[in-house]
Amino acid sequence: MSKARLMQGNEACTEGALAAGVRFFGGYPITPSTEIAETMAKKLPQYGGTFIQMEDEIASMGVVLGASLAGKKALTASSGPGISLKQELIGYAAAAEIPVVIVNVQRVGPSTGQPTAPSQGDVMQARWGTHGDHPMIALSPWSVKEAFDTAVMAVNYSERFRTPVILLMDEIVGHLREKVELPDAAELDIYPRRQPSCTRAEGYQPYAPAEDLVPNVADFGTGNRIHVTGLIHDETGFPVGNPKITREAIDRLHQKIAIAADEITHVEEYCMDDAEYAVVAFGGTARTAYEAVLQARAKGIKVGMVRLITIWPFADKAIKALAAKVKGILVTELNYGQLVGEVERAVAGKCDVKLCAKYDMTIFEPEEILSDIEALAGGKA
Repeated sequence: MSKARLMQGNEACTEGALAAGVRFFGGYPITPSTEIAETMAKKLPQYGGTFIQMEDEIASMGVVLGASLAGKKALTASSGPGISLKQELIGYAAAAEIPVVIVNVQRVGPSTGQPTAPSQGDVMQARWGTHGDHPMIALSPWSVKEAFDTAVMAVNYSERFRTPVILLMDEIVGHLREKVELPDAAELDIYPRRQPSCTRAEGYQPYAPAEDLVPNVADFGTGNRIHVTGLIHDETGFPVGNPKITREAIDRLHQKIAIAADEITHVEEYCMDDAEYAVVAFGGTARTAYEAVLQARAKGIKVGMVRLITIWPFADKAIKALAAKVKGILVTELNYGQLVGEVERAVAGKCDVKLCAKYDMTIFEPEEILSDIEALAGGKA
């Protein structure tokens, strides 16, 4: 392990990306993610990588896709308004199966909102921000160390599944400073860029799926002729107007993630052994929710917490199992109520689901969540 350091969440995110092999960053400064760009600008040249500040968020997304197609593990970072501008090219990355990681350090919206204030209001944007049917992977850390860990995970998943991955941080974690000890690069399992299994002379088709349903698309400039498009295409990469191929293409985009859902859907449980009630939380809000759970426990309320690290794909199995165990679930989130709908869907009426929401540009206090825990438990220990 490296020596202990005082580090900010945004800085740890960049360290994780670099450790996972990111060698290209294209972005545009925006609060509260700017420290990611600043750190990348400083560190990427030390790794032989490239940093470029683009003229806007749309160009930033375009340039990282180009770098990825040319063989570089690529990262961009922004916040809600910038992520909105990136949506068309996020959809392009999903359709053309271009690996890239997009960090969203969330702030209050809609529109310009409150630029420096914490929020978790981009949960649904992460899943449905761009148009059409496509899967999405989104991860949410709750600590500085986990900002490093999930950055590594995000890069690995983007490369493994050839898909855009969103690291859905929030201002609380992005600007948090904690003592951390980061693992040495040699200790990490890093997924390499996928390479073709045969040559052009042997009939190589860039979008022919491997056994895991993911194609091994050659990097530009390596001797293979590659056609990349956002149009529905067949294994050659060229567009087709065929209903059967269209359905098969969209099915495969979903199935390549779905078959690995159990492996990539990460949750953690706290105080759940004898719990009769549960708090579901994620990101920075989970830190406050954990304290509220401890305070409720001190009052004799049997409550635990389930923390979602993977936001998308949603943890249906974990929530269904939770609903079969507890009498009620409290969903805490810094927004008007987004993830709670997914919890209700997975619970399917098997227990009570209540929302503890906050969207006034301030973070939760433990007492606010504790009050809702007590109400959920009927005020009885």
